[in-house]
Amino acid sequence: MSRVMNVARMQLINKWTFLGIPMVILVGSTALTIAIWAMIPKGGILVSGSSQAVVWYFLALGIQSLTLTFPFSQAMSVSRKTFYLGTLGLFATIALAYAVLYYVLGLIETATGGWGMGGQLFALGWISENNAGVQILFYFVIMVLLFMIGFWCATIYLRWKATGMLVLGIGVALLTLAWVGLMSMNHWWIPFWTWVGSATVLGLALSLGVLCVLLAGGSYLTLRRATA
Repeated sequence: MSRVMNVARMQLINKWTFLGIPMVILVGSTALTIAIWAMIPKGGILVSGSSQAVVWYFLALGIQSLTLTFPFSQAMSVSRKTFYLGTLGLFATIALAYAVLYYVLGLIETATGGWGMGGQLFALGWISENNAGVQILFYFVIMVLLFMIGFWCATIYLRWKATGMLVLGIGVALLTLAWVGLMSMNHWWIPFWTWVGSATVLGLALSLGVLCVLLAGGSYLTLRRATA
């Protein structure tokens, strides 16, 4: 466990990349959105998705957490398993902290009447209708999922370099095309969108959580063969 904690500390050498930039994105996007709302004539509910900026940054964090520190960890004789556990544990903790922060900001937004402007930035209706646990779980799973996508892509690059990324890209494109074709030929689009529209926040979070576990397993198996 002490070695796993040391990996987490090693990752935090890049404090600006992993802690500073996400907070700057959050504060900057929030301030910019409120400033834009202040210039819009009053009337109706103002809704913005700019709060998602930090969530999407977790995709970049997944890539950088491997490419910036994995070579150094190998030079320090850190095992791949230890590196993986320390890195995943750290960013799961960061994701949980931001998920709680999003919930708290949603409470503040609701208490202030949408920052005094009737806006929805953090307390988005479909999500904020649920209890605290479900909201935090949803944000947490989304952030971890994006992190794992970035992390797994980075492990593929370290393992197979540009060839691996090219094969991955072609494979994803072909699978997407096959899925679209299958949905279209069987006229499944209407049932599919009906199912999406009826999905609950908790159900979606649990479904995406399963995908997180699969990506976590795939990234670890790939990392075991990766070279710095």
